[in-house]
Amino acid sequence: MPPLMHGTLPLTARLEPWMENLVQDPELCKELLGQYGSPLNVHDYSSMSRNITELRDAASGHGIDFQVYLARKANKTLGAIDKAVAEGCGVDVASFHELGQCLQRGVSPESLIVTAAVKSRALLKLAADNNVVLSLDNTDEAADLLELAKSGGAPVPVALRLASSSPEIPPTRFGLAAQQWLDFFAQWDSPQAISIVGVHFHLNGYSGGQRALVLQESMEFADALGQLGHTVEFVDMGGGIPMSYLDDSTQWTGFWEALADLPDGDESLTWKSDRLGATGPQPSNALYPYHQQLIRGPWLDQILAARNPDGSRSVAQMLTERGIQLRCEPGRSLLDGCGLTLSEVAFTKQRSDGSNLVGLHMNRTQCRSTSADFLVDPILVKASGRHAPERSPYSGFLVGAYCIEEELILRRRFEFPHGISKGDIIAFPNTGGYLMHIIESASHQLPLAKNVILEGRYAVLDDIDQAGAGIR
Repeated sequence: MPPLMHGTLPLTARLEPWMENLVQDPELCKELLGQYGSPLNVHDYSSMSRNITELRDAASGHGIDFQVYLARKANKTLGAIDKAVAEGCGVDVASFHELGQCLQRGVSPESLIVTAAVKSRALLKLAADNNVVLSLDNTDEAADLLELAKSGGAPVPVALRLASSSPEIPPTRFGLAAQQWLDFFAQWDSPQAISIVGVHFHLNGYSGGQRALVLQESMEFADALGQLGHTVEFVDMGGGIPMSYLDDSTQWTGFWEALADLPDGDESLTWKSDRLGATGPQPSNALYPYHQQLIRGPWLDQILAARNPDGSRSVAQMLTERGIQLRCEPGRSLLDGCGLTLSEVAFTKQRSDGSNLVGLHMNRTQCRSTSADFLVDPILVKASGRHAPERSPYSGFLVGAYCIEEELILRRRFEFPHGISKGDIIAFPNTGGYLMHIIESASHQLPLAKNVILEGRYAVLDDIDQAGAGIR
């Protein structure tokens, strides 16, 4: 049957079977919202196994030592930690509370890495006290750690975050050039205080070619550290492993071609003819590439097969010859298929100029990352079931609870061929990676969305929402 809701230009979501089962069960959706409130983040972590296996199979094909670390910042639930650990993965943490929760959850210190962009002394101390690897970003941070580490005990394991010196890599705020690190550590007066065990880097975007370049640069840096007496055990290439929310490439390219031709003031596709940062018929850099052909395993395979400038060695061979483990920290692509957000319709109305609006019991921070929009069609769940009496067709925008004019949940226009009304439910698919939590806000003293784990028709509140689980 045709969808009850779609974008004026559709961008049809790829759904997991559990998502399809949930949105086809209006009674369960109503029951969940009635018990836990709107919006509600629903999780089923079964897809994580498949996503991890894709990466491991690619690495295995090249015979390299390889480990996956879940980027905890992508989803705050404790259930995600449990699933990653059960699959034999590590966890990448970005704050004092994330680290504390993992340790309290029983994650072994050797399965953790701290990559926070800014690290408090409390975070440095907690990691040092528990022998957790710290990815050092800058010399001020390194000096703080050295001061803490002088008090004695075992050397603190660290990875040095490398900022590439290659002209082919865009400038980055993360890390330092190799020579800056080498100069700094040539002057330190406590050689036993820390142990340099890894090289780490963070790249913006999803280019496999750029990662292959910086992996080669990282191994050259590891060689230089080895000459100073340090044994580098791993290179960590961070996150940015691509996934795809959409299966239909023609929908994706067609949307951008149409948006490029949209006249100013024409709201047939987007709110106030918003071009979402694009200047032509190509996807904007302000958005995640919601459709990608090369994802996870095949993407990693190309990186490992990339060869050095003289063509004598592949990235995989360079890693193997040095006995260096490759690590990565996926968030979004590991959580692909693991989450869905439900929200109840609060009202339908018209803007003062007659444009149609659908108000939801949620705010725009509860289904948004740092991207300019979430370009995936939600799913309408009729409160009375799919075969409820039809209403007049409706076309309009989804608005949220914050008291500002630009409080759009999504910035595209949506069509409701059989109507929509108060009490209906809208499901936002595949929100588990970054879209639920990365910028969520409790402004206006509105409560944050609850998080549940779904098994069949049974849901249980995730432990992150239980008392004492950490700062909310």
